[in-house]
Amino acid sequence: MLNGKRILVTGGTGSFGKKFTEHILTKYPEVKRLVIFSRDELKQFEMSQVFSPSKFPQIRYFIGDVRDAERVKRACEGIDIIIHAAALKHVPIAEYNPIECIKTNVIGAENIVNAAMDCGVKQVVALSTDKAAAPINLYGATKLCSDKLFIAANNFKGKRDLKFSVVRYGNVLGSRGSVVPFFLSKRKEGVLPITHMDMTRFNITLQEGVDMVMHAVEHAWGGELYVPKIPSYKIETVAKAVAPSCKIDVVGIRPGEKLHEEMITETDSLNTYDCGKYYVIVPAAPIWNEEEWAKAFAAKKVPMGFRYNSGENADWITVEELRRLIKIHVDPKFEV
Repeated sequence: MLNGKRILVTGGTGSFGKKFTEHILTKYPEVKRLVIFSRDELKQFEMSQVFSPSKFPQIRYFIGDVRDAERVKRACEGIDIIIHAAALKHVPIAEYNPIECIKTNVIGAENIVNAAMDCGVKQVVALSTDKAAAPINLYGATKLCSDKLFIAANNFKGKRDLKFSVVRYGNVLGSRGSVVPFFLSKRKEGVLPITHMDMTRFNITLQEGVDMVMHAVEHAWGGELYVPKIPSYKIETVAKAVAPSCKIDVVGIRPGEKLHEEMITETDSLNTYDCGKYYVIVPAAPIWNEEEWAKAFAAKKVPMGFRYNSGENADWITVEELRRLIKIHVDPKFEV
């Protein structure tokens, strides 16, 4: 599917970008070009030690910021597919520095849309977050805005052979800044700080996130927002899995945090389909024939009033399952 293609990954030195790069170079060794676009030279240098251009001649490391429209456009020259993973993601930092978050997450998204249209790109898949559904924090609001920009871009692409779609998923197990690595670093102190004992989050592995993006690359008609069916966990469960002997210190919910994360709201249910492994929110403004699309993917409309959040989820991770996942996906040396 991707052999012979030229792919650009924004935020390519992040957790997702590195896993996606590993996947592409393993599964599609004849990919024509894989461009890693990010602003951190040290991370690019470190990543190049793992994915060396001498070993993988199709890989390119391109310094730049999605805020810089001219640099984004230069990076997109000759590209077939853009995977847009660049974002400012830290909730409290975004609350304190809102304009910086807007520049990267909203203006950056606009720059990707414009560059894709100007450079003959065929497809864009943008990564979103559960915090973009009914957002209460600045980060979630910027990502909702970003999602809307990409979906709406399908309406004004003209006659270009180009499609934009979005994938939205929850907390990635073991990604930088997430709760599992944080608790692993804290357990030697004997105390784990927990925001709220009833707090819940969705859970997805990096590989599942990559698989979802690949699903969108292969199946999107343009305008879809994909949501995975994934399990939830309580933050308390993570604490018990990582360090059952540690004392728990309840520190309170941080600014901009929800008790439970939501990925599909009741309002979204009007345009949401169940496609088996994924839910798909289709555009409210018709882009293609919805009946034909539903038939093509055996999609069934969800009931009106349906919602999907981490607190009401039917699928939950146990302490034992979480320990197994940590050992597989985060730290092979992990022992309780």
